[in-house]
Amino acid sequence: MRAAQGNHPMTLTIQLNDKAQPLAAGQSVADLLAAQDVNPQGVAVALNGAVLPRSRWAETRLNDGDELHLFTAIAGG
Repeated sequence: MRAAQGNHPMTLTIQLNDKAQPLAAGQSVADLLAAQDVNPQGVAVALNGAVLPRSRWAETRLNDGDELHLFTAIAGG
């Protein structure tokens, strides 16, 4: 498949917490979290069923069809 010509960036669709989420090609996990206004403190990320270390969020590019799950730590008693 060839990239579209012109000013329209290529888009892809991932599953974010089991909901379809369109985004521009080339975005990293960190880019997506920032765009979603997710505070990275207390959040764990699983990409395609495997926990993704925070140290790899900025370098890990999302691909069409990826499944991303966000987990938030909840304190309680």
